Amino acid sequence: MAVDSSAWKDLTRLATRVVGQPLSTWLQDDGRFATFSHDAPGLLLDLSKQRLDDEALAALMALARARDLPAAITALFAGAIVNPTEQRPALHTQLRAPADASTRARDVHDTLDRIENLAEDVRSGSWRGATGKPIKHIVHIGIGGSHLGPELAVRALAAEHGGLQIRFVANVDPAELEAGLAGLDAERTLFIIASKSFSTLETLENANAARSWFVERSESPAAIAKHFVAVSSNVAAAEAFGIAAENVFPMWDWVGGRYSLWSAVGLPIVLAIGFGGFKEFLAGAHAMDEHFRNADLEVNVPVLLALAGIWNYNFLGVSNHAILPYSRRLSLLPDYLQQLEMESNGKSVNVDGDGLDVHTAPILWGGVGTNGQHAFHQLLHQGTRSYTADFIMVGSSASDRHRWLLANGLAQSQAMMAGSEDEDPHRAVAGGHATTTILLEKLDPFSLGSLLSLYEHKVYCQGVIWNINSFDQFGVELGKRLALPIYEQLGGKSAINQDVSTRGLIARLRKGASDV
Repeated sequence: MAVDSSAWKDLTRLATRVVGQPLSTWLQDDGRFATFSHDAPGLLLDLSKQRLDDEALAALMALARARDLPAAITALFAGAIVNPTEQRPALHTQLRAPADASTRARDVHDTLDRIENLAEDVRSGSWRGATGKPIKHIVHIGIGGSHLGPELAVRALAAEHGGLQIRFVANVDPAELEAGLAGLDAERTLFIIASKSFSTLETLENANAARSWFVERSESPAAIAKHFVAVSSNVAAAEAFGIAAENVFPMWDWVGGRYSLWSAVGLPIVLAIGFGGFKEFLAGAHAMDEHFRNADLEVNVPVLLALAGIWNYNFLGVSNHAILPYSRRLSLLPDYLQQLEMESNGKSVNVDGDGLDVHTAPILWGGVGTNGQHAFHQLLHQGTRSYTADFIMVGSSASDRHRWLLANGLAQSQAMMAGSEDEDPHRAVAGGHATTTILLEKLDPFSLGSLLSLYEHKVYCQGVIWNINSFDQFGVELGKRLALPIYEQLGGKSAINQDVSTRGLIARLRKGASDV
């Protein structure tokens, strides 16, 4: 969006007016909560502690319409090319849509049938390993989008995992796989390898190490077919690994990794909560899709959440955003949203390749409450950095401890907003920090699906406003390319072509390895 546009100028003018107004004075309006909170499937979005008034919100709506956001929403659901650098649509919403007569829908629902059958066989004990024993342990090996979403959902939704023990391995650090395999019985372990290309370095290294671990214990390479399944578009590579073709589930090009947990990548979720629970998870996401697709902008919850972010990042000078879930079961949500937002919208050029004249995504981080209150919240309350925050809270006060949890979440958002004056400057808290609160009715598959869909659509809306492509991620490739020669040089190959710092570090690491 050009900063010389009339919509941008209006918002810049309004920002200078509101920035000096104490946020706490806005909360003296008895009607503010009713005006700035909105219901959507499975949740409530409260923007009443944002530095927004009717005039600023109207100007943000004008900006959204100037960027033709309604048409962009239509284009997303119509399957238009919204990923222009890779000439692809982004059709993750079709993964949770009801079946229709299209070929793509048939492929989606055929795959759902297949993962339902596999999961039911494993959960019921009818899937037997090579020695005839039922499966008890699941080890999921992936990274990035094929890892973060399933692990988040499994931790959030499944306490017992239907009697299965489910572990996740992503980091190529050998210690992670060692921990993932510790204490497991190879005869009762099923591995899921999730990689679209079946060549992702970290995933393939871990998969090969897991296969070696398994073969050493089973003494039968042929047994791999009963203990490994894959989610990949490269069936040939998975078969060469030893996985039976019927146990390779598709990962389509029209679904980005960070949007893939709704597909066969969600197999660990199905194993954890059953296919009925997974259907509710998809239904929650679809219900938010329909809200996003059909609601007017003024009451459209993903649009409102996105515009609040635009207001903070581009007009009020905020550069970082905290995700603060007040639910231990959502402790992985900050990690998941880091990838979703920063990988999607961490861009410096627009869709035409021209340099941007505005900032895009903030630095996103966070941690679970109430733990964070005894750590980084000190900086939030008395530090000098600007920030905004999303509080995510669940349900009603069902018990004394849960009531304490909710009370702490509400108190923290109140303290960030109002602060506290004190004659002793060491005790004073400035306040004035804008926050959003998202209340889930309960933490069940439907509500979690709706929450994750909400954030997906928020990211898309912000990408449209900034005129960037939210669906490519070329920036993550550079480090991977640079690592290839360094790997060889750490093994003894000449590093003369490296910069002096990297060359020195390689020499020191090689010396350390030779001393071991």
